[in-house]
Amino acid sequence: MSFTLQPLPTPRLNRCQLFGPGSNAVLFEKMAKSAADVINIDLEDSVAPSDKDKARALTIAAVNNVDWGDKHLSVRINGLDTPHWYRDVVDLLEQTNGRLDQIMIPKAGCAADIYAVDALVTAVEAAKGHTKAIAFEAIIETAAGLSHVEEIAAASPRMQALSLGAADYAASMGMQTTGIGGTQSNYYMLENGTENRAVHWGDPWHMATVSIVAACRTHGLLPVDGPFGDFSDEEGYRAQARRSATLGMVGKWAIHPKQIALANEVFSPSEAQLTEAREILAAMAEATASGQGAVVYKGRLVDIASIKQAEVIVNQANLIKA
Repeated sequence: MSFTLQPLPTPRLNRCQLFGPGSNAVLFEKMAKSAADVINIDLEDSVAPSDKDKARALTIAAVNNVDWGDKHLSVRINGLDTPHWYRDVVDLLEQTNGRLDQIMIPKAGCAADIYAVDALVTAVEAAKGHTKAIAFEAIIETAAGLSHVEEIAAASPRMQALSLGAADYAASMGMQTTGIGGTQSNYYMLENGTENRAVHWGDPWHMATVSIVAACRTHGLLPVDGPFGDFSDEEGYRAQARRSATLGMVGKWAIHPKQIALANEVFSPSEAQLTEAREILAAMAEATASGQGAVVYKGRLVDIASIKQAEVIVNQANLIKA
């Protein structure tokens, strides 16, 4: 292990982040009563340019008046290349009652983007005498964002999470696709040979996912998978969620209510996983007590590293239970 240890992320559930446009106030109560861990009210892509002021006002009213329970409440502001973002930040912080937990920063391209929002947020908090510090989540959805992902992760102590924004990422990278997430039909390899060659599908989001996870784990943030556009394809959503969970992400966006249960299912340990994790911890405790550094469990070797893996599962289960 390096002398520089990885900090732990904020201990909170982030299995599902439910999105809804700030211009549609009808959705807010339903979002608050949903099973999503995180609520993202959107002022950016899902709001028409002519509705930006209306959406901001409706969002402020919702933050103040809706009972959000124990949800982690986040608002996605407009991009820093627009004339809307500064007003989003100022009005949200000056006109809400302290219930807002997080600001989501879209299309983060470098550490300076996070610094700019941080400077404005810090100034407003100081001016208003706020004692609760607003957290940040940034979306990696451009070539620049992926190139600078580690510096973005380390840009501010307010940073708590990074998400992958597949649609804008694909556009920024010039990818030949109009799909949002999922397997792409032209991204495949053929088996060697000349006849009946098997097709091997690839994951076009693998590199971006691993880069985000590594940056997050290095700096103590929560890595989150972004949207899956075809909300009628439950198995496709589940497959992508399982891939991202296997690679270390802690949750996934939901752009439709039917995706909430799928995300919670994939990012919650099963009873079998939890039982095995607890048995591994018990076996290693016995091994340690007898002076052994490793033990055989169900025919395979487990050691100190296995404890860390098992603790991830048990800690997640404890958060869910709490």
